[in-house]
Order: sequence, then C-alpha cells, then structure tokens
Amino acid sequence: MGLELYLDLLSQPCRAVYIFAKKNGIPFEMRTVELLKGQHHSDAFAQVNPLKKVPALKDGDFTLAESVAILLYLSRKFETPDHWYPQDLQARARVDEYLAWQHTTLRTSCTRALWQKMIIPKFVGQPVPPEVLASTLTELDRCLQLLEDKFLKDQAFLAGPQISIADLVAITELMHPVSVGCQLFKSRPKLDAWRQRVEAAVGESLFQEAHAAIMKIKDLPPADADVKEKLKPLLQVFLR
Repeated sequence: MGLELYLDLLSQPCRAVYIFAKKNGIPFEMRTVELLKGQHHSDAFAQVNPLKKVPALKDGDFTLAESVAILLYLSRKFETPDHWYPQDLQARARVDEYLAWQHTTLRTSCTRALWQKMIIPKFVGQPVPPEVLASTLTELDRCLQLLEDKFLKDQAFLAGPQISIADLVAITELMHPVSVGCQLFKSRPKLDAWRQRVEAAVGESLFQEAHAAIMKIKDLPPADADVKEKLKPLLQVFLR
C-alpha cells in the first residue's frame, strides 16, 4: 500500500500537510480521523499513532507523527522544489527558526482563541470567563506583532522571497473563523498582503478547499454527551 495520511482538516497541522502534499503532487490516500467524534482515541488509530494525534503518516511499514516531521519527510522523500525547505544553510535555518518558534507561541494562541471563542461555548456549552479570553487575545496580538516584526519584516514570505513550509504552517494557524471573524487581517495590512501572496502561491482553489471545513465549524451541531465527556480533559488545558 502507498502513502497514507491520517487527517482532519479542522486541525491546523493537518491543513498544512494536506496543502503541501496536494500542491506538490504527492500521491497519498487520505484517511479521515474525525476529532470532534473522538476517533483519534480509537484503538485502531493508536496502532498508527500511539500519541493519538493527527496528522499521522503511514508509508508502508513506516509510521510518523508530528506535522513538522511529516512535512520535512515529504519534502525530502519526494524531492520537492528547493524553496519549500531550502538547501542553503541560512535560508533553511530561517525556516527552522519559525517552525521551532510557532509551537508554543502563535499556534498555541490561535488554538486557545478558537477553543475559547467558539468550540467551548458552542460544542461544550460552557461559558469562558471574560478575563481568560481577554488574556488569550492579548497574547495572540503579541504573537502577531512578532510574526510581522521578527519573521515577515519587509520580505514577501517568512523565510525570504519565495514561499516555504514556514508560510504554510503560519497561514493555516491563522485561517479559522475566530481570526477571520475578528478582522485580524484587515487590521494588519502587512499580514493581509502576505496572506494574499501565500494564497496565490498555493492556488486559490486548493487554499479554499483546505480551509472549507474549519470555516464552517460554526455551523456544526453541538457535541453529543459522549464527545463532551471526551473533550473534558481539554477544557482544563484551554481554560487556564
């Protein structure tokens, strides 16, 4: 069997992997793992990824977790164009720098904002204390300023003149109903211009396809009692 990617396009890391594979013509079978139904906790999926997280990759007998590791594996195995993960030492280091930074900063803030503003109130039915949400949005704003000042600067893309894996990871972090709904891009014209360049480089059709599910998340019905129970451990994480 060929390459299999276990994904849920509600997940930011999954969207980055999906766009990268599709854009580069990498052949794969998509195995959907529905997070809001708790399918990542199933025994069957644990055989692929004992961490019980998506995305996950299966390439024959080889399995791999963690989105950054998957992106780099795909770029090397399929020898994708150099701009995605440059051979030049310093250009590659710039990509690595962003990928190392985003885990505990921008991605964390974006995920917390999505959970606190939408998922917890809508799907779990639990109010989020205003001071908790305010703190999250303040931290998100700080991270966005760093994204502009430290990484984007006056460049076309985060690591230089061409799109890279860093841009895919960053844009998928920012494309969800909370950020779009709160006019994040309109209030930051530099980021909005960058977003448009990334979308053009990826291709509008693929960009919209990858983000269709997350943009419609507000239209999904509330979680049932079983799923709410499975989500409870996450509440302690996203309400701190």
